[in-house]
Amino acid sequence: MDTEVKSPPFINRLAREKSPYLLQHAHNPVDWYPWGEEALQRARDEDKPILLSIGYSACHWCHVMAHESFEDEATAELMNRLFINIKVDREERPDLDRIYQNAHQILTRRPGGWPLNVFLDPKQIPFAAGTYFPNGPRHGMPPFTEVLQRIAQFYRDKRAAIDEQNSAVVNLLEQADHAALLAGEIDDQPLRLALQALTQSYDTQHGGFGSAPKFPHCANLEFLLHHESAQAREMALKTLRAMAQGGLMDQLGGGFFRYSVDERWEIPHFEKMLYDNGPLLWLYASAWKMTGDTFFRQVVEMTAGWVMREMQSSDGAYYATQDADTEGEEGGFYVWSREAVHAVIEPGDHPVVASHFGLDLGANFEGRWHLKIAQSIAAIAEERQQAPEKIAEVIERARQRLLTLRSYRPAPGIDNKVLVSWNALMIRGMARAGLLLDRADYIESAQHALDFIRQKMFDDGRLAACHKDGTSYLGGYLDDYAFLLEATLTLLQARWRDADIAFAIELADALLDHFEDESNGGFYFTADDHEALIQRPKSFMDDSMPSGNGVAALALHRLGHLLGNFDYIKSAERATEAAWDGIGKYPTAHGSMLLALGERLSPSAHIIVRGSRQALEQWRQTIYNGYQPRRLVLAIPDDAGELPGELALRTAMGRTVAYRCGDGQCAPPVYNANDL
Repeated sequence: MDTEVKSPPFINRLAREKSPYLLQHAHNPVDWYPWGEEALQRARDEDKPILLSIGYSACHWCHVMAHESFEDEATAELMNRLFINIKVDREERPDLDRIYQNAHQILTRRPGGWPLNVFLDPKQIPFAAGTYFPNGPRHGMPPFTEVLQRIAQFYRDKRAAIDEQNSAVVNLLEQADHAALLAGEIDDQPLRLALQALTQSYDTQHGGFGSAPKFPHCANLEFLLHHESAQAREMALKTLRAMAQGGLMDQLGGGFFRYSVDERWEIPHFEKMLYDNGPLLWLYASAWKMTGDTFFRQVVEMTAGWVMREMQSSDGAYYATQDADTEGEEGGFYVWSREAVHAVIEPGDHPVVASHFGLDLGANFEGRWHLKIAQSIAAIAEERQQAPEKIAEVIERARQRLLTLRSYRPAPGIDNKVLVSWNALMIRGMARAGLLLDRADYIESAQHALDFIRQKMFDDGRLAACHKDGTSYLGGYLDDYAFLLEATLTLLQARWRDADIAFAIELADALLDHFEDESNGGFYFTADDHEALIQRPKSFMDDSMPSGNGVAALALHRLGHLLGNFDYIKSAERATEAAWDGIGKYPTAHGSMLLALGERLSPSAHIIVRGSRQALEQWRQTIYNGYQPRRLVLAIPDDAGELPGELALRTAMGRTVAYRCGDGQCAPPVYNANDL
């Protein structure tokens, strides 16, 4: 009997990598290289163009293009014959992603995204770019195979034109991040312009800003929550409520998806990113403290619960992402049929559950239901003339049963690499939530993550950007240092540890030593000893994450005033001055810089409390009674070690004492918490 002989599976160089995204492509028939000298040298030796493909593991359209094109042998044959093919995980190499996203915008005059496919000459300069290419003619786009052949021919036949274009592209990349120091005085005009612009773009019906697709834009929401205007705070609170009531939030398991494809926050792009959920935790904890509304507290508890349950390793570090797809289907893990819901909840609970989650409305996702809060518990209770507590019990009972049933479905994949910058955003969010909600477990979670980074990813004063399988790798970027500095300061407010203030100082010193642009102000995205690329980016705008320059300026301002370190303060001020032109022209694109500007114009009040550990907890609760966004409190126990800088002047006195500095002056010591 004839036996079918199966060819061995393909395997390429990506099989040696650590990134889960790169490993997803290790068995493509494409002759992929990781970014590195081997691939770049081959391109130079053979005078071949480079196809640089950038994506990440939770990206739905990255998966689609991989299945359609990179797993197809005929397409791979073209790629291998015509190009040197390099695959990059944008989460590991945000420096490359930043450069080539900017290049895509220059070449196509459209914003980029993922997957990003850029065609480079052997000198790494891009001459053509796009995002997703279909495998057949669709949406007015040619098939990917045709694109490959056209670009390869263009490279062969139009070298002079490419060289001329390349000079212009490099010049434009340099100009994009060029900023001159402000010659005049700093004032609050950008803050006023930002509020005006956000008010004009605010969606009064659904919350949020602009039209679909809608993103959280956490830095702008934080700016509004800091603002003294009732109108500003109401815009932020309505947006936060709308996001949490809609499908942007996982109504069963907690946590937020990346963005909403519609203006109502109803249907998301289903990946969950650590970098979104950390800032959102900070915002919802602040909203709860501002309003006392238990809805916001529940959002915090569900989101923090998801993080600790599904996204934190036993070693303490937080994982990067949770995939949008399950077995090739986007959102399949999260959506429901009515029959599946009715099968597991008690018959008498059906009407309440259907009203609450929108199951009595039309299907909203490909014939099925993605759950949202269509009717609040209070509204259902009033309609049915029942106690809200009774309705809440029904909803919670149903939620637990649906969660149990969902746990038997194939779960979305988790990208379990550890990224310092993303961990830092979550450390900050968990520490803030733990402080404001009086949840020691949240603070412990943040502390474990910080300890992991300090022990496994910090050596000789320098951070590694990534960690996986027991190995830390790639030098840290600006975001790693800036975000972790701000996170450490936040954690210090929740729980003092001598090691943390020392660590904060090391991070701040590394920022100044390796990232600062001493001539023009601000901070480069890559360190002074980083691999040489076609550009050394320096951006002040927020993108999918806060601006590293904005967060660095904010954190250095705060640490500088705490310690009396004027080098930190001056570097923060120069960053604000370097960003001034961009902030004024596009204020809402610079939310993080707006926060730094606000800190410069009106530094946070600093309260240093010394006393026994038991007394400090009582004082902390009094001090944080109410919403205080412009207050930085450090409760330092009497048995703390030697304190750095001006903190050493805040001496213990054998009884609890508080030192308050703000508005350019320090008040006499206070011995009664209520006097603050």
